[in-house]
Amino acid sequence: MIKIFRYECRRLLCNKFFCGLLLILLFYGWQVLNSVTILGVSHTAPFSPWSFGDYLSRMLPLLWIGALFFLTFFTAGRAQRAAVLTDATQVSPRRYALARCAAALTGTVLLALACLAEGAVFYGRYFGWYAWGTLLLPALAALAPPLVFALGSGWLLGRCRAWLVYVWMLVPLVCMALPLPEALWIWNGRFFTAYPLTLGSLDPAFVLPPAVVAAQCVLLAAGVALLALQRGCKNR
Repeated sequence: MIKIFRYECRRLLCNKFFCGLLLILLFYGWQVLNSVTILGVSHTAPFSPWSFGDYLSRMLPLLWIGALFFLTFFTAGRAQRAAVLTDATQVSPRRYALARCAAALTGTVLLALACLAEGAVFYGRYFGWYAWGTLLLPALAALAPPLVFALGSGWLLGRCRAWLVYVWMLVPLVCMALPLPEALWIWNGRFFTAYPLTLGSLDPAFVLPPAVVAAQCVLLAAGVALLALQRGCKNR
């Protein structure tokens, strides 16, 4: 199991795609930090949880696409042909699937950590600010539920039809264009810019409304549940 996981991690991370995606992610993130975050959002400080959350919301579409691209390594035609051989081995297909999911999750976490590290470098360089613990909650709220859901839903769609993964990559872009309810504002980037204006003070303390917490918890639970479904449909 560990050997399979290591092999899949090397296959995902030691290639031009991962390096290219990482460079694009870091370049775009630095542009956001220097053009938007440095000014602060909604009358808050650049290093406030609101401004940091806005930065992560802007990075989320690229992270979502990156997570789903990792899954294409396991749902593309070549992977389907290789599955005929792996199904004939003594290792159960479920264990192969689990190792691949873990590898995709590892790659996604590394991309997210790169965004967080870039933000930390930015704050330290420009503001000499290092209270990164205050940014943990907005980071978890903005990234963990949607990325886990991306992997879970993308895994299920990819096993049903490989091309559905590519269509699913458009979800964050569609959400940004839709007038979503307040509980789903994190999905279209409005939460970190619009909600602090409703709190009636300058640079308010970071708080998550109960509706947002419930929506993100449901999303996270759905992602975990979908990842656990290793025997649904098969690749076609």
